Order: sequence, then C-alpha cells, then structure tokens
Amino acid sequence: MQVKVRETKRLGSRHHEKRRGRRMNSRVPVRLEWDDETSKRVTAEAHTRVVNPYGCMVVLKHELNLEHRLALTNLISNTSNAAIIVWKGNQRPDGWEYGVELVAPEMDFWGLEL
Repeated sequence: MQVKVRETKRLGSRHHEKRRGRRMNSRVPVRLEWDDETSKRVTAEAHTRVVNPYGCMVVLKHELNLEHRLALTNLISNTSNAAIIVWKGNQRPDGWEYGVELVAPEMDFWGLEL
C-alpha cells in the first residue's frame, strides 16, 4: 500500500519564528506613520493590546499589507522606532489587528518590565 505524504513547506521568513520575549496585555497609545501607495505620508493614532520587547499587537482603523514598513511612536514615552507589519489578524469594530515587529528595539521601549 502506498501512503501519500504531504510536502512540508519551509518557513524561510523570519516572521514565522516562535515568539520572542514575554508578552503582556497592555493598552499603550501609539502613533503610526507610513507612506501610502502614492508616497503620501499617513499618520494615525491607535493603541496596543499586547506588547513585548520586540513589538506589539496594535489595533488600527487603516488596512495595511504584511511587510509594510512604518514608524511607531510610544505616545507615553514619546520614543519612536522603525517597525514592520508581520501579522494581520481580523477586522474588529475598532479596527484591524496587526502584529508589529520593532526593527531595532530598545528593551525598555514600552516602559514596562517585560
């Protein structure tokens, strides 16, 4: 009897790695800035749902694509960091859920002990 085995896909992208660092539910006000498809600068304020030393889950009314680059500013500490969209969740009444990875994170970016 011949058994058909599914091929496994290699997860070559760094975005499929296991989560790093400890996560904490935390609602932090943030500002996100990015260039749209016409190179116009877009600015939006939002809030996080979950943070960790390497990024966050943010809720945003705008729809963005995976791997979209942006600037993320923590409005409590007024610190900014380059970031990238690495996960797109569901659309909720208050906006889209996104996983955002900080490109060069400061370990105290959120001002929390993680």
